[in-house]
This record gives sequence, C-alpha cells and structure tokens, in this order.
Amino acid sequence: MPENISNNNGNIAARLDALKKQIESGKIEKTRAETNLESYTKQRDEIVAQMADLGVTPETVNAEIERLDQEIKDGLRQAEELLKI
Repeated sequence: MPENISNNNGNIAARLDALKKQIESGKIEKTRAETNLESYTKQRDEIVAQMADLGVTPETVNAEIERLDQEIKDGLRQAEELLKI
C-alpha cells in the first residue's frame, strides 16, 4: 500500500475518533442540561406555589411589592405625624 494512502487512512480514523469524542461529549452536556432544566422547572413550580399561598402570581408580584412599599411609607408617615403631637 502506498505511504500516502496509509497516512490518509490514519488521518481519517483520527478525525472519526475526534468526531466520536465530540458526539459523546455533546450527549453528556445534553443530559446535564436536561437535568438542570428539570431541577430549575421544579424550583420555579415550588416558588410559584409559595407565591400562590401568599396571594400573588408571577404576573402580579411587582404590583404587590409596590403596594406593600407604599403601605409601609404611609404607615411610617402616620407614625411620624402621631409623634409630632
């Protein structure tokens, strides 16, 4: 067999081996990503359930925070007024 053909076969085999390793690495990364997604989805669902127990949803939480912030400010303002008397 000529030297050139032998080198090409070795080069092809090395390239195929490198591709196989990349595929295996990709499979591992995909599994890791799917596991993370499952974990994060579970955490999100738990947080949403806790929020529901508090009477808010992801869509209403910012408005509720603003309302509570205003309520605190109003309460402080009333306390300061009462202390001035």
